[in-house]
Amino acid sequence: MSEACVIFDVGGVLEFTPETGWVERWEERLALPHGTVGERMRDVWAAGSVGTIGEHDVHAEVASRLGLDGPRVEAFMADLWAEYLGTPNNELIDHVRGLRGRCRLGILSNSFVGARERETALYGFDELVERIVYSHEIGIEKPDPLAFEAVCAALGVRPESCLFVDDVAVNVEAARAVGMQAHLFEDNARTLTRIAAHLDAGRPVSS
Repeated sequence: MSEACVIFDVGGVLEFTPETGWVERWEERLALPHGTVGERMRDVWAAGSVGTIGEHDVHAEVASRLGLDGPRVEAFMADLWAEYLGTPNNELIDHVRGLRGRCRLGILSNSFVGARERETALYGFDELVERIVYSHEIGIEKPDPLAFEAVCAALGVRPESCLFVDDVAVNVEAARAVGMQAHLFEDNARTLTRIAAHLDAGRPVSS
């Protein structure tokens, strides 16, 4: 029997990441029409999500496309990271910490260049689980099946032994399509119950 494994998304699961309105505030500050920041930066955000651009170049593009000087670029990016990192879901994080030794643990996250360093510093996710697979490091985002294959390979586990927890339905369905068990995160209580069922059964169970 394969050893049970639980793999978590980050934003919306291990972190609470409500919208802060930072983009709209910058558009007002710069007297730009609503939606301008998204339009001008869309390809940069996409590139940062799969690691085809580095942080230095992200800053340079922000400066060029939005007409910001150095200090304002730093302030703009600080607002971006404040929303991205959100606040920790301490109840779930503490529960995951208590699972160590009972099962294999991993993270699979659609991310942005610079996320590993910041999440390590703030939340210590590198000590919480065995392996973290970030989209900006592997060049693949969920719901691509290759993203789920990558995290299984990193952990050395079979998909059918894994429970994947994500707050986005399309990612949950994609995980199931590659043979994983999967749970749509809605709240901690139901998620903890689902994890317990997965571990107690020692075999795939339906969500």
